[in-house]
Amino acid sequence: MNKVNVKEKFRLFDQSWTPKILGELNRNYIKIFKAKGDFVWHQHKNEDEFFFVISGQLKIKLRDQEITLNEGEFFIVPKGVEHLPYADEEAHVLLFEPKQVLNTGDAISEKTVEKLEWL
Repeated sequence: MNKVNVKEKFRLFDQSWTPKILGELNRNYIKIFKAKGDFVWHQHKNEDEFFFVISGQLKIKLRDQEITLNEGEFFIVPKGVEHLPYADEEAHVLLFEPKQVLNTGDAISEKTVEKLEWL
């Protein structure tokens, strides 16, 4: 059992939109990723998605609104809701997701990461 310094973990990689696993909690992964630019429109049919901004600003486009998340804020995208995360400048984000969740949900693209790296 070790404590985890999330800010230090962000220093270990540079790529945007490549989630990394920090831990496992009740069949869920605790993940982090760096966001910069646009992701892809997608949805998760059976899972909610929790976004918590550690630093920077993350925006999430929904079909009928846009959510702006600043440092220390979170938003839960309900299952089945299409969304497009993006960041004008680099943002650091923490996620809680069931282990089986694919980062691009139902939209397979060049940003899909099927095998996640543990940090």
